[in-house]
Parts: sequence; structure tokens; C-alpha cells
Amino acid sequence: MKALVVGGGGFVGPYLVSHLTKELGYEVNVTKTQKEILNIADVGIYDLDILDIEQIKELLNNLRPDYIFHLAAQSSVAYSWKNPALTIDVNIKGCVNLLDAIKELDYKPRVLLIGSGEEYGHIKQDECPIVEDNVLRPGNIYAATKSCQNMLGKIYADAYGLDIMMVRAFNHIGPNQTPTFVVADFCKQVAEIEKGIKEPIMHVGNLAAKRDFTDVRDVVKAYALLVKGGKHGETYNVGSGHAIAIEEILNKIIDLSDRDIKVEVDPNKLRPVDVPIIEPDITKINEAVGWKPEIKLETTLKETLEYWRNQGD
Repeated sequence: MKALVVGGGGFVGPYLVSHLTKELGYEVNVTKTQKEILNIADVGIYDLDILDIEQIKELLNNLRPDYIFHLAAQSSVAYSWKNPALTIDVNIKGCVNLLDAIKELDYKPRVLLIGSGEEYGHIKQDECPIVEDNVLRPGNIYAATKSCQNMLGKIYADAYGLDIMMVRAFNHIGPNQTPTFVVADFCKQVAEIEKGIKEPIMHVGNLAAKRDFTDVRDVVKAYALLVKGGKHGETYNVGSGHAIAIEEILNKIIDLSDRDIKVEVDPNKLRPVDVPIIEPDITKINEAVGWKPEIKLETTLKETLEYWRNQGD
């Protein structure tokens, strides 16, 4: 089988490519932006501007993939507040360009659009764990764009018969994630404290928020199963199914260090609006393709901290 990973230069892309090639034996091609550096052996790597539909059409006609994974996104909630226009361009216009290019193909590849648990937004207390047909109340710019992407995917699947599945992926974590995300940020800070290049004070944002965290290696397995066995036009939650307070995550990471570390709230790390709890129901994906996460949170935190300890060595 031939797979195309659109937007493979980020955190998830290399993990997905590794799973598709090494575990499943697929022929894989990957796109990245011109600014990204991506070194993955035995795959085709292409520069692609997701806002240029002619580039997308040419690439699809040349490669003719069976499966398309749409990972290209501006994926930082914090950055979406600072640059909403770019977030809208990449996450909405980029998706429409891809779908329009796919619509013109003379065959129907299976397409997986990667959304976010942030789409659910302001969850009412009696709505957790959240099922896929829950009302969406996006609470930030990034979430709004991903909600729109999901709706577009459903419309294109129904109106044009495209073979599209959508996911709402909750927080996925692991080694090599950028420190704009909370677990990587915490691990990087602890590693720098241990090396003596930072004072023994952790600077944090909102510790009361509860979020669902899943190892990225489990997440990409879910994506591979869904693009093959998911149902046309359907959306699937991908997560652990258990929310945990950010403060508990912080304490687990600090406990992995032998240093005496203090914690201070940094106003710059607080979001203008923050959702108290986001926790998914993962029954639908389990029933559809048999997926459930296998890697323990403690294992992921330990390996992520070790990754940051090894940076610069």
C-alpha cells in the first residue's frame, strides 16, 4: 500500500512514518514545508505549500497514494491566539485545498483528517467522558479552525463521496515534542535545572486544568487502523479516556528528579480562556478497529524527560 503523510515535518509525522514503514510495510511519501528539516530513511520527502492547490494536485497525481494522512496544521493553541490569521489559513484553507485536489482525482484514496479534542471546548460537567456527537463549543482560535476542518471533512464525504474519516486527537506526548506543549516544557525545564543552566524554579501556567494524555506511538497506531478500517464520514476520538490534572503531571515529572524544585505560576503561560476538563470516551474507535492505548503515562514521562536530559550531550 502507498501512503502519503501531508505535514510530516512536525512531532507526529516521523512517528507515523516509522509505524507505517517498519510495522506495516507501506511505501510512504511525506510532505514538509520548505523551512522544515526532515531526515527519514527510505521514504520520499517533498516540499509542499499547503496553500498552493496546484502543488497539491501535481503531487497527488504523481504519487497516487492509497491512504492520505492530513497532519499539516498550525497546532499550538498558544500561538493561535497570537496569530489567528495564519492558523485559519493553514488549518482551514489548507484543508480545503487538499480536499479539492483529492476531489479531482480519478480514484478515491482513503483520507484521514487529524482534528483535536480541543474542538469540544467548554464541556459541561455531565458531558464527560465526551462522545463524538457532543455539541462543539470551541474555546480558542485553534479549536475553532479544527472544528471547521471536521465539518468540511463531513461535508466533502457526504456531498462528493470522498472516502474521508476524521479524528479528534487529544493531547499526545513523547520524546522530540517541542516545548510549546506542556509535558515537553516541564521536562525541558527539569533537565535544564539538573544541568545547572536554569535556577531550580519551574515556571508554569494553569495547573488546575485536566487533560487527556496519550503516548504519540499509541496515537499513530490509531491513525493507521482508522485510515484502513474506519467508516466513511465518521469522526473518532483518539485518547487515553482518562483526564489528569496538569498539576499531577508536573508532580510526576518533578518526582523523576532528585533536585529540590520550586514551582511558580508565569502569567505569560496562562491562556486568555482555558477549558477546565477535557476527557474523551474512546468506545467508538475501540469498537470500530479494536484500538486502545498500551503505553503507560509514567513510561512516556520518563522517556520524554530522558530525551531532554540528552539534548546537548
